[in-house]
Amino acid sequence: MFTINHHIILDDAEIELQAIRAQGAGGQHVNKVSTAIHLRFDIVGSSLPLTIKHRLCALSDHRISKDGIIIIKAQQYRSQEKNRNEALARLKELITSVLVLPKKRKPTKPSRSSQRRRLDGKTKHGQKKDTRKKLRSWGD
Repeated sequence: MFTINHHIILDDAEIELQAIRAQGAGGQHVNKVSTAIHLRFDIVGSSLPLTIKHRLCALSDHRISKDGIIIIKAQQYRSQEKNRNEALARLKELITSVLVLPKKRKPTKPSRSSQRRRLDGKTKHGQKKDTRKKLRSWGD
């Protein structure tokens, strides 16, 4: 059982973990040991609540495929167990990021007095600029 929070608990069968060989430098050790973890989680076929499934599928995250499958590759550590924990932590972080609803923005208008103050300030600034102009004589 994998616990997201006290309301959401996923069954271990829903999360597919596969050990693969890690990429990059590492000498002979990296070529013979499968320490990286490839995690696959099907959003649509999971036991998550429907609203959370929709929010996850709506995310524009490169780890979520068009079919609604989360794919996480963890290869930071040289230990398979640490990489497994890292992949599960990333999955948990992705799901918990969707649990919190963003606050809805209330559209506001500037008050009439603030609009009046703004326009008064503009006219005063314009008058100040007018006093700096050169006066033209009528004889020119």
